[in-house]
Amino acid sequence: MIPGFSFRRRFSDLSEKEILALAISSEEDDASIYRSYAEYLKKDYPDTSKVFQDMARVEDSHRKILIDKFQSRFGENLPLIRREHVAGFYARKPVWLIKNLSVDRIRLESEMMERDAYNFYVKAAQITSDASTRRLLGDLAAAEAGHTTAADRLIETHVASDAKETEARTSKRQFILTWVQPGLAGLMDGSVSTLAPIFATAFATQNTWTTFIVGLAASIGAGISMGLTEAVSDDGAISGRGSPLKRGLASGVMTAVGGLGHALPYLIPHFWTATILAMVVVFFELWVIVWIQNKYMEAPFLRAALQVVLGGALVLAAGILIGSG
Repeated sequence: MIPGFSFRRRFSDLSEKEILALAISSEEDDASIYRSYAEYLKKDYPDTSKVFQDMARVEDSHRKILIDKFQSRFGENLPLIRREHVAGFYARKPVWLIKNLSVDRIRLESEMMERDAYNFYVKAAQITSDASTRRLLGDLAAAEAGHTTAADRLIETHVASDAKETEARTSKRQFILTWVQPGLAGLMDGSVSTLAPIFATAFATQNTWTTFIVGLAASIGAGISMGLTEAVSDDGAISGRGSPLKRGLASGVMTAVGGLGHALPYLIPHFWTATILAMVVVFFELWVIVWIQNKYMEAPFLRAALQVVLGGALVLAAGILIGSG
């Protein structure tokens, strides 16, 4: 199976029954997330907590309206379909991760949620043929847009946020979705997945030129594969992740860079000099990944370090052992 591909349904292939069911489950999930935010923030940020309580009640009202529409058109049998079943559909952070998020990041997440919901309802309305359902989805899109504005206004009132700060958060969010996430995924794949073949070849042949050729081929091949996978897996229309071309470029280039980093030292003809330098490059590559995860994805530093550095060390050791065997 090609990395990045899955058996998820395309949004354009969903029936109107499935679209309504997806909308219902999405509103239910969002209401639950907002209540979790409200509970988490209640002690230190009571005013912001009230904002999220109100937002949860709005999502509940949307869900009830959608259920009524579903029952009137399709009856009581609600299909089990959720965001993770649809390719390119926007994802939500697991609720248990809120303890690792700052209040500013939680506010940003809520803005992302409302904009994602708006994009979903606009797209859903466009492919729905039933007039009353289309009108309902359009009304919900307008409600989500108004909800975003109202939430921004309330947050501005309670936490002294201004328009420039809101725009900056939106711009940062788009930068992360379009460039950082795909680039980070590519850098991780290129840096870690090529360790085993490059170092296995190095220790099996002790020929630096052969090792470089294998590393070059593995890096370029992985870059093309990851770039295409990212570009075709999500057109960005619903997820809001931006241009598939930009995301594919970020993922492909960073995948190739991640592999080439520890392949280039093997242009040096002396085996041990090249190998030691390649290991030093690997060390810095892994810590750069940890730094990016901590800075842009707000992953706890120690957890990111344990996952990335330990994982990379294990793959490196596997390549060396296989090549030395």
